[in-house]
Amino acid sequence: MSTMADVARSAGVSVATVSHVLNGTRPVLPHTRQAVLDAVEALGYTPNSLARSLVTSRTRSIGLAVSAISNPYFTEILQGVEAAALEAGYSLLIADPHDDPAHELKVVQLLHGRRVDGMIVAPSAEPGDLVAYLRRQAVPTVLLDRVLPADNPGPFDQVCAENSGPMAELVTHLASLGHRRIGLVAGLPGLSTTSERLAGYRQGLAAAGLDADDALVVSGSSESTGAERATAALLALPGAPTALVTANNAMTIGALRALRERGLSVPGDIALACFDDFAWADLFAPRLTAIAQPSREMGAQAVHVLLDRLAAPDREARTVRLPCAFVHRASCGCPEPGPADTGNSMESTSQSEKGTTP
Repeated sequence: MSTMADVARSAGVSVATVSHVLNGTRPVLPHTRQAVLDAVEALGYTPNSLARSLVTSRTRSIGLAVSAISNPYFTEILQGVEAAALEAGYSLLIADPHDDPAHELKVVQLLHGRRVDGMIVAPSAEPGDLVAYLRRQAVPTVLLDRVLPADNPGPFDQVCAENSGPMAELVTHLASLGHRRIGLVAGLPGLSTTSERLAGYRQGLAAAGLDADDALVVSGSSESTGAERATAALLALPGAPTALVTANNAMTIGALRALRERGLSVPGDIALACFDDFAWADLFAPRLTAIAQPSREMGAQAVHVLLDRLAAPDREARTVRLPCAFVHRASCGCPEPGPADTGNSMESTSQSEKGTTP
């Protein structure tokens, strides 16, 4: 097995220079760097990560705590995190908090015990214990998808999508088609995504000159079964909605199940638009009008923000919001778009970066 000394001899440089090239600890002249990399490849040298971590106090690993198994939305985010981490030379340790506050704290403690350099976490609806632990232990952390309240963001960087504006677009679009009673199947209370999308729903109603009716907003608890019950409750109202907006992809499935069980067609009997596009949204008949989130880009951006934090621990915390796209299909009641009109037909909001949560 080749050693770092072998690489140094082959490249005609010192062992220290090889170390600087492999660990990025000091700038090295381009031709020297290339000579070292060529020697590494020719000799098949593999750095000893454990030994390197003992010297640098870094493991070049990132802990990721997202509900990737219980929430398919996070699967694409995970792919973005994994690709960006690998490109930067970091390994990934993954744990599923199952959106349960007690389990969330436990898995984050376990990841921290593995001496990860930093963490990327999608917090639950009750993240108090988690936040207190991360603050107390001063763990470099990026909060992903779900952000903390603007009045108490803590020392955390955050990466998420725009929520309010895109949701307002869905509502105003349905209103432009003549709908006056637009129902919302909202997410789990306590999540920032839920509160922001609810705010966007109300903004959309106001922009369309419609009064808000609290009876038209029901919680689907961010999952399919809850959304099925919530949709049934909306349909049972004396003044049932003529259009429905679901606040994530899992709840869209539950809503569709409730409509099918009642023999209602989309959009003939009720229009439907959803927040969260997903892989099979265009396989339904009719195809689903949706807000598409930049899931993989969010995951990759979270890694980049964490690496920036590791490189400059004292930098000001920032929140990065990425734009969504309005994907116009036919479930809203519009004619089926042609090939040129499908896909990301309307950019919702531009990327923004702020020092604290909005």
